[in-house]
Amino acid sequence: MTDAALRDLCVELARALAARVRPELGAVAARGHGQIGVGGDVTFRIDEGAEEELAAFLRERAPQLAWYSEDQGLVSPPGADTVLIVDPIDGTRPAIAGFESACVSVAAAPLGDGEPVMGDVSVGVIIEIKTGREYVAVRGGGVTSTDPIRLSANTDLSRLFWVFGFRGRPARELIEVVGELIDRSSVGGGVFDLGSACFDGVCVLTGQLDAFLEPGPRMIEEVPEVRAAFERVGDGAILNNSPYDLAALVLILEEGGAIVTDCAGRTLGDRPLLGSGHDFQMSILASANAELHGKLVAQMDAGIARLRARY
Repeated sequence: MTDAALRDLCVELARALAARVRPELGAVAARGHGQIGVGGDVTFRIDEGAEEELAAFLRERAPQLAWYSEDQGLVSPPGADTVLIVDPIDGTRPAIAGFESACVSVAAAPLGDGEPVMGDVSVGVIIEIKTGREYVAVRGGGVTSTDPIRLSANTDLSRLFWVFGFRGRPARELIEVVGELIDRSSVGGGVFDLGSACFDGVCVLTGQLDAFLEPGPRMIEEVPEVRAAFERVGDGAILNNSPYDLAALVLILEEGGAIVTDCAGRTLGDRPLLGSGHDFQMSILASANAELHGKLVAQMDAGIARLRARY
């Protein structure tokens, strides 16, 4: 499959998944619980229909490709040389509520002799399910989007518009890390929890937000005592961002000119691409410009120090 054909396939798959889910946005029936996904999160009825569409699409259109999804894990036919990393609904809870912050995410990477990493992703596609806004990136080829890329020039933390997530994270411990930034920005700026990593990230590209951060894995890495609190909230699982949440987003952000690292300022490019659960999860910090990014890494350093002192 040529690079152009792979890009087109990823776009068509994302559009098909969005079309399948769109009629169910805001439906009460979508709230029903199904199985537990391979990452440990609850699967809702709305997720099950999207996963069915994913499997049917690839059986018909690209049976030679491997694919990885939140609910199914890795499905790989013999001899597959490319893998699609798919999150059919990134933001299941906003989708159930009928909000716009729910997306389809599709990424593609080559399968070689070794395990693929985030830096191997060659194509990334994100589509907002409710609005239809599209973001498509090819490594080294920039971003094509329905909305203009307008990265913010703001570097003032007191005027920061930013987003983070509470789902599956212990509230008291998380606020220990980000609470000072919340207080500093809550009047002159704005802070949000929008329920979808992909939506959070593309809003940085459009200038609606200045930054998106998720510090959970760094919290556990540097303050291991906090792991029990994550497991308590996650009913035994640790629910931070896995590669399938971020594979397409990181490429799209980088190709769009945003600054993207983990919450300690380290690259995400060498992180494993295929897997779920705590060992594969990663923190993320995406900022509209380098000066702001440096300030936010410093804020995370200070927040982790406060958490460590608490324990």
